[in-house]
Amino acid sequence: MTFVVTRFDFRAPGAGPEMRRDRYRAALDLARYAEETGHDAVNLSEHHGAEDGYLPSPLIAASAIAAVTSRIPISVWAVIAPLYDPVRLAEDMSVLDHLSSGRVSYTFGLGYRPAEYALHSRPWRGRGARLEAQLETMLAAWRGEPVGENPADGSPRLSATPEPFSRPHPLIFLGGGAPAARRAGRLGMHYQPQLDDPALATLYREECAAHGHEPGIVVVPVPGPATVFCAEDPDQFWDRYGHHLLADARGYREWHAGDDRGSFVQSDALTVDELRAEGVYLVATPDDLVRQVGDGELGLISTHPLCGGIPLDAAWESMRLLGERVLPRIRCRPAAGGRMVGR
Repeated sequence: MTFVVTRFDFRAPGAGPEMRRDRYRAALDLARYAEETGHDAVNLSEHHGAEDGYLPSPLIAASAIAAVTSRIPISVWAVIAPLYDPVRLAEDMSVLDHLSSGRVSYTFGLGYRPAEYALHSRPWRGRGARLEAQLETMLAAWRGEPVGENPADGSPRLSATPEPFSRPHPLIFLGGGAPAARRAGRLGMHYQPQLDDPALATLYREECAAHGHEPGIVVVPVPGPATVFCAEDPDQFWDRYGHHLLADARGYREWHAGDDRGSFVQSDALTVDELRAEGVYLVATPDDLVRQVGDGELGLISTHPLCGGIPLDAAWESMRLLGERVLPRIRCRPAAGGRMVGR
C-alpha cells in the first residue's frame, strides 16, 4: 500500500505578514482538499526562531486543521517536548484531543538545535532525563492524579482537566535513535525510529520486554523522496519553482552544519540542478507517479504543497493533479505482484 500524506511547516523565506497570513489560510483549504481526495494524513512539523517562519506552534495549527476537517488523521512530528511545561502541554493536548475526536497523534523528540533551547530559556544538557520526567507527569495528569509541586500553604494539589477524549491518552510516539528506543521501551511508549534500521526496532522491543511492557507500535520511515510534487511538465516546474525547493533543502542543511544529526530532509545540493539529480525532492507527471506506485518504487507520496514559499497557484496545481489524476488510479489498481494498493 502506498500512503499519501500532506505536510506543512510554513517555511517561506522573505514572506511578509500578509503573505504568511494567506499561506496559513491556504493550508486549511489544502488540508480540507487532502481529506476530500483521500490522503492518509496531514503532518505538521515544529521548529523555533527560524527567520523563514518555520512553524513554532504546531498544536495551534493542528487545532485549525481539525476544525475544517472531520476524518483525516493529523500528526505532529515532532513536538520538541522539553521546551514545554508538562502540565500545560497535557492540558492543551487534551483539549485538542476533544476538538479533533482523537485524530491528532504526536511524536515527541529532543530536537537538534541548541539555539531553540536558548530561545526558550531551557538548558540543553539533561534534556533526555527531563523528557522522561515530563512524560511521567503528563501520564499522571491524564490519569487524573494531582500534579505539580506541593504548595507552601498546604492546600491540596490540583488534577489537570479535562480528561482526554482518547483513552488512556492521545497517541504518542517517542522519536529518535538508540536513546529514544531505550526510553520508549522503559516507559512503555510507542516508538518512531529516526532511521530505517531494524536494529533500532529490535532494541526497542528488547527494552520493552526488560521492563515488563508489551511492545507498542513502531513506525519505520519509508525509503524514498522527502517531498513529492505532481506536474504536467516537470522541466517547467523545476525552472519556475526549483529555487523554493532549494531554499527548503538549504534551511535544513544549515541547521545541521558541523554535525551528523539527521533530519528527514538530507541534501547536499548547492544548485537546483544538483537538487533535482539527488532525488530527495521528486517532481513527476501523474502517469509517472502512477507507474512508480504500480511498480512498487514509491511506498510513500509525501507532498509538501507550500514548500519553501512556493506560490499558492503552484501548490494547488500539484495537489489537484494528485487528487484528480493520481489518487483515483492508485487506490483501485493492483500493484506489482498483484498486491492491491489502497484502502
